[in-house]
Amino acid sequence: MLLVSGLCTACVGSVLKSDNEAPDLYRLAAPSASGANAGAGPALVQAITVARPRSVTSLDTDRIAVTTMGHGFDYLAGARWADTAPQMVQQLLVDTLIAGGRFATAVAAPSRVPTDLLLEVELRHFEAVYGSVGEPPRILVGLQANLVDVRRGTRVASFDSRAEATAARNDRTAVVTAFEDATVRATQDAALRAGEAAAAYAR
Repeated sequence: MLLVSGLCTACVGSVLKSDNEAPDLYRLAAPSASGANAGAGPALVQAITVARPRSVTSLDTDRIAVTTMGHGFDYLAGARWADTAPQMVQQLLVDTLIAGGRFATAVAAPSRVPTDLLLEVELRHFEAVYGSVGEPPRILVGLQANLVDVRRGTRVASFDSRAEATAARNDRTAVVTAFEDATVRATQDAALRAGEAAAAYAR
């Protein structure tokens, strides 16, 4: 599931150093249909659009965010996401909803495909948290979502989806793997909750 351009096992104790060389690029991938759990329950006739997640400026970037003791907020040196974090999470949500197969269709906004529901998302957390430099970080992914009836302009449901994962080692590849673990679980939870809310609303 982890797609990387150039594996690097350099220690991330140098997170505060600048890089002059081209950074390694990383992309997170959603699980296949066989590995997704978002399809629990009967199929729905509704189609859903996923809006590009809102976020604070510090997370609306292709840089890999970290927080460290004594330094506060910063970014992982020598590594970038292939897209900005909100774009990547938006696509992961769409892919997870499609893989789950519960909605009639799922698309990313903007789209000309007419849909019944809109999933508005705020990306509240998407960072590696270092308790101390040299220790493997804890990855935190947090989403706040509103499911909206597009035609009526009413809110169907609101919910939070949050997941954490600890990197196996203190290197870039392990950090990105932990990001993928936490992000997949958070997006699966959001897709599951959206499906449950849509089913209850349709009754």
